[in-house]
Amino acid sequence: MTLRAANQPLAVAFMLTATAFIAATMIMAKSLGTDTLGPPLHPLQISHGRFLFAFAVISTAAAILRPTINRPDLKLHVGRTLFGWGGVTLMFSAVAFIPLSDATAISFLNPVFGMLLAIPLLGEKVGPWRWFAACTALLGALILLRPGPESFQLAGLLALGAALLMGMELIFIKKLANREPGFQILLINNAIGLCIATLAVLPVWSPPTAAQWGALAALGMLMATAQACFVNAMARADASFITPFSYVTLIFASLYDLLVFDVWPDWVSILGALIILGGASLLAWRERRARNVN
Repeated sequence: MTLRAANQPLAVAFMLTATAFIAATMIMAKSLGTDTLGPPLHPLQISHGRFLFAFAVISTAAAILRPTINRPDLKLHVGRTLFGWGGVTLMFSAVAFIPLSDATAISFLNPVFGMLLAIPLLGEKVGPWRWFAACTALLGALILLRPGPESFQLAGLLALGAALLMGMELIFIKKLANREPGFQILLINNAIGLCIATLAVLPVWSPPTAAQWGALAALGMLMATAQACFVNAMARADASFITPFSYVTLIFASLYDLLVFDVWPDWVSILGALIILGGASLLAWRERRARNVN
């Protein structure tokens, strides 16, 4: 039995909000991984900052709200956190070397991995309309990727690895969302993640500049908010339904590229974005119609 009643429209709203914040963390990571704010920081240090400040936000909220921790499944939490930390670190590595839109496009194969893994691991049924809508969105991602030799450089493979790890993380999130309160999931995930990230960063840590400290803090706070929205979305709809909506992150990434780095999308980017939105819209329309019929 789920902790929350199924509510697909609210799940979509939570997911779209999460995508806006996730894209913003990518911009922060790119600034930190290049010389924009000072000497480039190692990806392990960027992911450490992400967990450090996200945990600071969530633990402060916990001190105020004083939630009851109800028998957490530590095996699921550790598994989710390991895959999530690995995926985030690989993504932060990729965005420093290839365009943000390309890295985001490659990494957002993770909903496809998540949907495929949800079939054997969660026992979810994926009907023809879900397959069609997800494949449509994937086609848009492939158009944005502009397949070619350069797409398979090391940085591209890092982003692909991030997609696979984050796809597996989706399965753990879904299992946890069906068993534990969202706030408990966030608190434990970020606590474990901070421990893992702290151990990993020790050999490569270097003093950040003042601007980099600010960006690290912003990255952590944005990620904490995105996580809260994401967990709430996953708790209110099937993973195979809600994950394709995360493709909208590509739209926000292109918008932020324009606003922050003055990178204008070309016709290929626009075409890919429209196809992605078309796939997500088709999925939402079909699910709403099926719900009304039933």
